[in-house]
Amino acid sequence: MSQFDALLIDAGTGNLHSVQNALRSLGYAIHVTSDPADVLKPGRVILPGVGAFGAFMEGLRARGLDEAVRAVARRGDPLFGICVGMQALFELGEEMGQHPGLAILPGKVTRFDLPAPYKIPQTGWNQIWERKPSPLLRGVKPGAYAYFNHSYYCAPREADDIAAATDYGIDFCSVVQRANIYGVQFHPEKSQEVGKAILTNFFKV
Repeated sequence: MSQFDALLIDAGTGNLHSVQNALRSLGYAIHVTSDPADVLKPGRVILPGVGAFGAFMEGLRARGLDEAVRAVARRGDPLFGICVGMQALFELGEEMGQHPGLAILPGKVTRFDLPAPYKIPQTGWNQIWERKPSPLLRGVKPGAYAYFNHSYYCAPREADDIAAATDYGIDFCSVVQRANIYGVQFHPEKSQEVGKAILTNFFKV
């Protein structure tokens, strides 16, 4: 895997081209794979999620990728979850019933329960506010805008895992970090300069 800068995991549940193209436009060599043998080799791994939590986890399990991703977390290589990929890092998702996640981070993924005028899903630009220093957010100004599209959000059990939060009727976790584990709820590939900065920062950790 040494000829690649990172692996992009394909769980078979959605289109990865926008993330792949964003990374390639930044000059990174990306290998898309659904083979756990690739993921078990040393190197950076990106877990982009598309679609529902349960279907995404089933896609990972069916390919043996769930154990491979846990191995990445254990061995200390940088692991980056995007959108549902960040949600999958947690123990439990409540979308369309309860489904076990990767249980790399303690906590669950739950649905927004918000009064009018808040619409679900949250779709569009919103601000991210740093809660602790994280190399993923280096150079990103407080209150920078990122692009979101989601009905469910991560509720970490450990407050120290929250690197940034966003206000959408409630303060919810929009960036997580614990040691070599990183995740963002928004779409960096659609978040213009802020997204480019965050993606670039991942390749510097």
